[in-house]
Amino acid sequence: MISKLNHQDEQIAKKIYQIQQAAYRIEAELMGFNDIPQLHETVQELQKSKELFIGYSQEQLQGVISYQVEEETVDIHRLVVDPIYFRQGIGKKLVSYLLKKYRGYKFTVSTGTANKPAIGLYKMFGFQESNLIQVAPNIYCTQFYLNN
Repeated sequence: MISKLNHQDEQIAKKIYQIQQAAYRIEAELMGFNDIPQLHETVQELQKSKELFIGYSQEQLQGVISYQVEEETVDIHRLVVDPIYFRQGIGKKLVSYLLKKYRGYKFTVSTGTANKPAIGLYKMFGFQESNLIQVAPNIYCTQFYLNN
């Protein structure tokens, strides 16, 4: 089931934090880069985030997508799935949910250029590459957009 998450609630924030730590550690390995900002975020910082959080649960929280909406643009900030549930369509369900909820909006997202699974997911939905950003020597993130 997909539902809005109150990330200001400490118990929910801790669950998001655990999933995000596990998922971003894998992305950090793919990228060869351990300075992904969310890896260094505390539970308290997560609770103060201005992002909106949506979660996918079946008995327990398995995946989370967060985003901000400004005018007619939805900026996806994080999409994390508990590695135990990788390759089960959870990321796809969360992105699909957001695209339907904000039909007619423009979407933006960025991910590590070495994160081929994430890039494949966004391209499957029609996201187009818009920019390549060097975040550290030889470490790149790719920005994507979608006119939904």
